[in-house]
Amino acid sequence: MSYVTTMHTRDIITRKLTEAFTPADLEVIDESDKHAGHAGHRPGGATHFQVYIVAKAFQGKSRLERHRMVNAALAEELAGGVHALAIHATAPSEPP
Repeated sequence: MSYVTTMHTRDIITRKLTEAFTPADLEVIDESDKHAGHAGHRPGGATHFQVYIVAKAFQGKSRLERHRMVNAALAEELAGGVHALAIHATAPSEPP
């Protein structure tokens, strides 16, 4: 059950970010297992994610603006089961 939930949530995040930003590179990592016993963790995982995204949409945007853009794209997930989202967002012309 936890594997299905984790894969499902990660797939939804990947799909939504791909649709919103058409990224040159995207990696979504479920780190829920590292947060067992911490706030927001629940059995089955799918609560803590790390996102690495490279997209032209971030060109000329501040770090705060980029985070707001990603958070807006994932508003439903953040209001639901996703407790924490670490975001690393860059434009293609920037170093990772």
